[in-house]
Formats: sequence, structure tokens, C-alpha cells
Amino acid sequence: MSSYSDDLGLAHLLADSADTISMQRFRSSDLKIETKPDYTQLTDADTTIEQTIRSTLARARPRDGIHGEEFGDEPGKDARRWVVDPIDGTSNFVRGVPIWATLIALFDGTEPVVGVVSAPVLGRRWWAVKGAGAFAGRHRNRPQRIGVSGVRRVANASLSFSSFDSWADCDRAQEMFDLVSDCWRSRGYGDFYSYVLLAEGAVDIAAEPQVALWDLAPLALIVEEAGGKFTDLHGRPGPDGGSAVATNGLLHDDVLARIGLQH
Repeated sequence: MSSYSDDLGLAHLLADSADTISMQRFRSSDLKIETKPDYTQLTDADTTIEQTIRSTLARARPRDGIHGEEFGDEPGKDARRWVVDPIDGTSNFVRGVPIWATLIALFDGTEPVVGVVSAPVLGRRWWAVKGAGAFAGRHRNRPQRIGVSGVRRVANASLSFSSFDSWADCDRAQEMFDLVSDCWRSRGYGDFYSYVLLAEGAVDIAAEPQVALWDLAPLALIVEEAGGKFTDLHGRPGPDGGSAVATNGLLHDDVLARIGLQH
């Protein structure tokens, strides 16, 4: 952890700044909302957070690249790159639903090595460093190490998803419905929340068929450092496959056999 401890500290400071901005704008009467070309929503909080994070990184890590949801790629001089989703769950943010978070990850080469997820309304933050375990706490205070469940059968598993609509686009709607039906319990916690609950052992399976790198970058690391497994629907590890299947590890092969995409 020592080689990335300063980066984790910086990621927490970035999350602190993001929390201050997002809490000031959440449920504000003058929140500015736009619709992007892909019909997703964008608020002034999203843009201000990402601009603030980019500005801080430009001073603190001038050689690092940045990949953000709202302002795209800014190549760096080294192999390190920060990936930022200023508000994951913008639709919730817009509607006043308190389940949203800022997602920050540092990649060294092709793999995430630092990840922070901060949900200020929930008063929770989750983080991990490659090889050092996953943790959660009330912001950064009194952190507790977290770990995935020991559930071994789908019939005993709790599954979380974002929505069913996008599963039809990859021709897996029926397969996903069958998996949900076979599970002990299913809930639509959605977005980042599915994966951090999995890392804490409260959920056993989480999956999404269409998702971007910034939606998953810190979550894959947190899940894996908590003892779980994180792949795309083809079974390829990592957060950059355009889809996600996360489990406690014990259930992964079974879940992929049910909803995975064959090459």
C-alpha cells in the first residue's frame, strides 16, 4: 500500500471537495439541468465537481492523465490515469433520491490501484488500494475492513440490478429474469450502490449489461479487494468491458453461465 498511500490520501481530498459541492447543490431550487445527446441528465453539480477535481489534479499530479464523464480524456505524460464520475446516479440526484456518489479511481497502466466512492447524503465512503483490502466508514472516520458474503448457492443469494430495460438490448432479458427468479431475493438498488453493498456482504450478485468505465472504475477494485470477483459479461476481468458482473466469487461461474455472453 505504501507506494499508493499518498494517492489514496489525495483521492480522499478530492472526494471531500466533491462532497462539499454536491451537498450544496442537492435539492437546491436553482439546480441547472441539461439533457445530453445520449438522453442522460447533466447538472451544474456534475460539471463543477469534475472541473474542481481536474484543477486539483493538474496541480497535485501534473504528469497524470484524467478520464472524466463530462470532459473526456486529458492525456498524461506517464502511465497513470485518474478516472472520475462526478455524480454516479445523476437521475437520483435530480429527483432528490439520496442514493448517488462521486467515483474516483487511479489507474497505473491498465489496472485500477486506488478507488474511492463517496456518498455524502448516506454518510458513507468506501475505498481500496490494490493489495491492501477494502474499507468503509463514515467519510474517513473509524474505517472498517469489509468483505463479501459466503453464500454458495444462487437460491440463497441476494441480487441487485439497475433496471431490466437494457438487458433486452443484449438479448439477455429472459436469462436475467430467470436468474432473478431463482435468487432468494432481488432489489433494484442500482448504480454504485449495488457494488458497494456486495463488497460489504449485504448483496451477493450485481450485474449491468451496458455501463461505462467511469461507472465502474473504483467499484471493481473495491469488490475484488473485499474478496469478490468482477468481470464483464464475457468473463473478462476489470471495469473496462462495457458491462459488469460482480459476485462474492463463489457464485461467479454459475452467474456467468446463466447470463454471460459467449464469444
